[in-house]
Amino acid sequence: MTITTRDQLINALANNSSNIIINKASIANTAAGQSHSLWRATGQPGQGSIPTNVTNCNQSTVGGITFTQQTAPAKSYLAYLGVSNSNGATTMEVHDRLRHMGGLSGTLTTAQTVGMDFNGVTSDNMVERIGAANYSNIIWWLEWYTDTGATAVTATVSVTYNDGTTGDLIGVSLAATRRASFMQPLNGLIPAADSGKFIRAVNTVRLSASTGTAGNFGVTATRLLGTLFMPVANAVYKDDWASLPINTIPNDACPFIIVRVSGTSTGNLYGFGKIAHG
Repeated sequence: MTITTRDQLINALANNSSNIIINKASIANTAAGQSHSLWRATGQPGQGSIPTNVTNCNQSTVGGITFTQQTAPAKSYLAYLGVSNSNGATTMEVHDRLRHMGGLSGTLTTAQTVGMDFNGVTSDNMVERIGAANYSNIIWWLEWYTDTGATAVTATVSVTYNDGTTGDLIGVSLAATRRASFMQPLNGLIPAADSGKFIRAVNTVRLSASTGTAGNFGVTATRLLGTLFMPVANAVYKDDWASLPINTIPNDACPFIIVRVSGTSTGNLYGFGKIAHG
């Protein structure tokens, strides 16, 4: 049965949960105040691969946190995290990695095809995983897998909105040498003329000039599951279901970690957690 009371949740934590082990190596060359993906960090969960074409992520995708799949009406819930980071003032976010693609180049100035559209995608339990039918729970990112070059450029992202209309997001200035693991959020770049709409698809990415190095970057779509703030280095910070906040983790979800850093590396991340079932 679905967990509906605190007693049921406490019982599930003790007797019916999947353990989460987090042990991620630090990634260097980060930018303070920016988001960085640990998808390619070594450790546990394992290192995710660099995607090419648009691909659904699921429980079988290496790089995600695995947990015991449930049979309805039972569900899974992010119920506890206790994590430390070797750097200070770091925010850890757990996201369901819905879909991703890579292979975009930092030297091309023509529109590069992305073609990531959630319209009609039902495999890998995607309807439940994306949440609201208007796509408002999906967070869109440009994600870097290898460094692009030292020339600052503007990226223009062409999208389709939930009402089927298309348009360009506000151009985002990419500073010199975007490093591997850097994640640029896109949701906040919806122009005023399209206020109130939500992104259903990313169609193309166009750079204003060559960065000087091709590198490798792509588009990733996620849904936020929970956050944990670690203000002091090497101290374990804990949050439970009451403050994460508690969120359902659907079957086939691919939970992974994004950190928002205050220094020049992501720091070594180590901890433990529980996904409760019931």
